[in-house]
Amino acid sequence: MNNNNYSDAESAPAPAAPASTVSTSGVLENLALEMLREQRANRRWRIFFRFAVFAVILVAVWAAFDITGSPKQVAGRHTALIEIDGEIDVNSSTGSVSSILPALNNAFVDAGSVGIILRMNSPGGSPVQAGIVNDEINRLRKLHPKKPVYVVVEDMCASGCYYIAAAADRIYVNQASIVGSIGVLMSSFGFTGLMEKLGVERRMLTAGENKGFLDPFTVQTSKQKQFTLGLLTEIHQQFITAVRNGRGKRLKETPDMFSGLFWTGSRAIQLGLADGLGTVDSVARDVLKAEDIIDYTAHEGLSDRVLKKFGAAAGEGAVNALGAAALKLR
Repeated sequence: MNNNNYSDAESAPAPAAPASTVSTSGVLENLALEMLREQRANRRWRIFFRFAVFAVILVAVWAAFDITGSPKQVAGRHTALIEIDGEIDVNSSTGSVSSILPALNNAFVDAGSVGIILRMNSPGGSPVQAGIVNDEINRLRKLHPKKPVYVVVEDMCASGCYYIAAAADRIYVNQASIVGSIGVLMSSFGFTGLMEKLGVERRMLTAGENKGFLDPFTVQTSKQKQFTLGLLTEIHQQFITAVRNGRGKRLKETPDMFSGLFWTGSRAIQLGLADGLGTVDSVARDVLKAEDIIDYTAHEGLSDRVLKKFGAAAGEGAVNALGAAALKLR
């Protein structure tokens, strides 16, 4: 009897909890979950703001210590070095007038510099930038006749780069350097045939019959083509004159010399486009007799380079999208 009662009691279901207890438990559970979510969100925001503050501090420190220009030390007798690297262009860090001219002036006026070496490695670029630098070198050489200017070519000194180099007293190369490309080009493209196939009509209004003749969506007339070729020929002749004036009797002109072709450093020496083999160290040591080298190159700060590259990329994209022609010494 007792065993049966015990078994019945054991197997009987537990009494249900009061409704108020269940309701309170659910509210507390939801409240706890909500508090947990809020804590996690607050923690994420705190991490975000900490990183943001750290980034602002980092940028401030970067701007404070990001120094434009090379850390030139005051020294006695030395060789002044200026690097011209990359495209000769207004946006170039070491190949623009705004970078090269101040460095040239600083190197010439420094009483300790016995001569200037231009270490050059460029495929060319803007004829305007190259022409201004060529003129400035000639001007400074006249003001400081006892300070020679030597060019040392590394991989390439072509077109606009050679336009600058021609103003130097001597040009030194490696036997495998690429030298020359004395010519001018203007590049663009046309979409007129494609537009006709697609049935697209170009609507451009101008005041002046030739105002939009470089527009890629407009057919180029023979008159406009001849005008452009005349423009290129005039600039090409300016380039040739600068080379002849700079190289003088050393130049052994051939029919191909000013055709836009380029040569190895060894062949350039034979043609009188260069004077000999040499490096920055060998010219400083053996020619200038001043082994101590100080870099006068106006190096841009990292922040300036990043901003300039971003702006140049955006500008180039816009120019390409609009189809503007680009005039280059290449």
